[in-house]
Amino acid sequence: MGSEHGHDHEHDHGDWPYPHPKQPDLEDGPLTHHMAMTEAVAELLIDKGIFSADEFRRQLELMDSKSPAEGARMVARAWADPDFKAHMLEDVNAAAKEMDIDAGGIPIMAVKNTPDVHNVIVCTLCSCYPRNLIGLPPDWYKSRAYRSRMVREPRAVLAEFGTVLPDDVEIRVHDSTADLRYLVIPRRPEGTEGMDEEALTALVTRDSLIGVTHLKTE
Repeated sequence: MGSEHGHDHEHDHGDWPYPHPKQPDLEDGPLTHHMAMTEAVAELLIDKGIFSADEFRRQLELMDSKSPAEGARMVARAWADPDFKAHMLEDVNAAAKEMDIDAGGIPIMAVKNTPDVHNVIVCTLCSCYPRNLIGLPPDWYKSRAYRSRMVREPRAVLAEFGTVLPDDVEIRVHDSTADLRYLVIPRRPEGTEGMDEEALTALVTRDSLIGVTHLKTE
């Protein structure tokens, strides 16, 4: 299961290139154990005829085509419909089906930002991430610096994204795993009361669904 870290105390900031690494460190060295195993399993399944190399390529292309649009739609619906928000907080995957959205087979938990609590997601082991709802993870999300520092010093890392939180706001860091992913429901921006769902959807960004930024109206 995923774990949460309530850490919010000062540490040495280390030598992370400010503000964010441009490339994931996974590309800088040899394949990790998990990457090598993934390639080996894919080759074995192709060799055994479970699926063809072309089918595997098409599936990868489908995953690569995902964007934050579906997650944004769900957040906009949650802002506009309290009952849907409650459903989403209870079971993201089931709530997605209600909107004819395929959230994938891995359970996803929604965490809601409030005036007193700010949520942010990370995967300390690799780059587990609700791709069907948010798209491909950005390079900085996969970097070793983000994965380690967000757990140790979340307030400092968020500030580097331009998200400066008051000292009395609790920061909750949610560690995704292969068995459980997270999705942040950001706070609805002020002055959007008259907007319909389509307009609200356009306000939601990938980074706000990860929890590293706030949302603002134009």
